[in-house]
Amino acid sequence: KIGIGGAFGYLIMMFIIIYGNMVMRSVIEEKTNRIIEIIISSVKPFQLMIGKIVGTSLAGILQFIIWAIIGLGLMFTASAFFGVNVGPAARISPEMMQTAQHEFSGSAQMYIAELWNLPIASILIGFVIYFIGGYFLYSSFYAAIGAAVDNQTDSQQFLLPILMPLILSVYIGFFTVVNDPHGSVAVIFSMIPLTSPIVMLMRIPFGVPWWQIAISVSLLFATFFLVVWFAAKIYRVGILMYGKKPTWKELYKWLKY
Repeated sequence: KIGIGGAFGYLIMMFIIIYGNMVMRSVIEEKTNRIIEIIISSVKPFQLMIGKIVGTSLAGILQFIIWAIIGLGLMFTASAFFGVNVGPAARISPEMMQTAQHEFSGSAQMYIAELWNLPIASILIGFVIYFIGGYFLYSSFYAAIGAAVDNQTDSQQFLLPILMPLILSVYIGFFTVVNDPHGSVAVIFSMIPLTSPIVMLMRIPFGVPWWQIAISVSLLFATFFLVVWFAAKIYRVGILMYGKKPTWKELYKWLKY
């Protein structure tokens, strides 16, 4: 449970950072080459920003689906090789349990059986939902930053506040969720939209009530719609601003335009 939850939580963080940076670099490249001026003559800036976010997210989902198919295939192969029953009936005889600590094959069967006893469907579905929600939320920030700056060097001052919640999520996951997955700290951070994609995904292997997941997902997507509305304002102004290094104060002014 710790290994699966930690691995999926870390994958969520890496996917958000990698694909978020892809969105930001795409915006900066189009802005630097002045292609953006031609594009926005045909589409609205908001439509262009959403198109970049959705298109890149589909690439990420396709990559995850390929990994999931390969992973499930390997689990089926390993189960057949070690003779472990697949599905909820995955179990090992008492005799095997007694000798497993001394025999490698028995230990392998134990681990494979425990993998099948995990809520695999909930983990995979949860990964897709939280990846989409978390990616949409953070990519809105990345797109706004890409529109506000002229090169990646200038973007560094704006990236730290975005990365801090992701780093905090991993820290909470490995040092709090592992020890007490149903404690107050774990539950609270699995509800906060900026940290819920990672923290909640780390909690799901331990079993989470459906109503907590429903509240967490609702807050995540509601926050995305709010953030994308503000990000669109910065994006609309920033894509046509050249030769000036923006500050936080100027970004706040752009929100009022």
